[in-house]
Amino acid sequence: MKKILALLLAGVLACGLTACGGTPTTEEDANSGDGTNASTEKVYNIGICQLVQHDALDAATKGFQDVLTEKLGADSVKFDVQNASNETANCATIVNGFVSSNVDLILANATAPLQAAASATSEIPILGTSVTDYATALDISDWTGTVGGNISGTSDLAPLDQQAAMIQELFPDVTTVGLLYCTGEANSVYQCDVMEGYLQDMGYSVEKFAFTDTNDVNSVTQAACDASEVIYIPTDNTAANNTGIINNICQGVVPVFAGEEGICGGCGIATLSISYYDIGYKTGEMAAQILTGEADIASMPIEYAPQFVKKYNPVTCEALGITPPDGYEAIA
Repeated sequence: MKKILALLLAGVLACGLTACGGTPTTEEDANSGDGTNASTEKVYNIGICQLVQHDALDAATKGFQDVLTEKLGADSVKFDVQNASNETANCATIVNGFVSSNVDLILANATAPLQAAASATSEIPILGTSVTDYATALDISDWTGTVGGNISGTSDLAPLDQQAAMIQELFPDVTTVGLLYCTGEANSVYQCDVMEGYLQDMGYSVEKFAFTDTNDVNSVTQAACDASEVIYIPTDNTAANNTGIINNICQGVVPVFAGEEGICGGCGIATLSISYYDIGYKTGEMAAQILTGEADIASMPIEYAPQFVKKYNPVTCEALGITPPDGYEAIA
């Protein structure tokens, strides 16, 4: 009898051990054999470094976030949005933090964040937006339209020849044009170099007026205003962050043409406008393809805005007594 009871007890213990071994007790135990949990959805961590806060860059960031939330689901994507306050050193600090955190993708919103990200990692996918010319920004001599490696993105470049033509269209009798920009922004330098060639070919006398940072925007703008009949400002982030200063000096005195709508709305009279929300949205579509494995970033060419619109600023135009010709839309 004792022998039978001992055998029964041993059987019960064996069954209990088998049952314990077959029931996962931790999240790791619940994982399948390939190390993935079928019930746990992937959460993508995305670091966003935005150079400075102003309408154009804000719109690009929003477009990027909107499409990723839409395509991947609000619970499947986490954004770490950081503002560099227009300081190159801050861009490097922010991006290095993203690399240390091993984010899944970096959005570099403007040229300085793109340059910082390119220096920080060759492995994490980097998408730029609000970048005018990638060859200039990344010092690429044999430009083919594709950066390669771990970098791609979208450009905010509107046709510079058409912007030069707008100056001639609205002011056919002026002879001097001043180019106002920040020397610390590579893409601003590029745009002004190209614009100078177009304007000189059209017969204008062109002079460059460059500030190094916010501290000398006032004095340099005053010099440009004193020496020019018309001023052109490219898609310059320092200018965009100081349109109030520029407008106080130029409004009612010298007309300002701008490379983008935000600057034009703050101090300009006209621009050939793109939608920064749209290029941010396009960048987000590219990010979704990269994150889900549908596309290889190394082979993705730089994308451009699909359309350009002539726009004017009613307030500054009225101050100068200017009536834009047909085909121009008022900036709201």
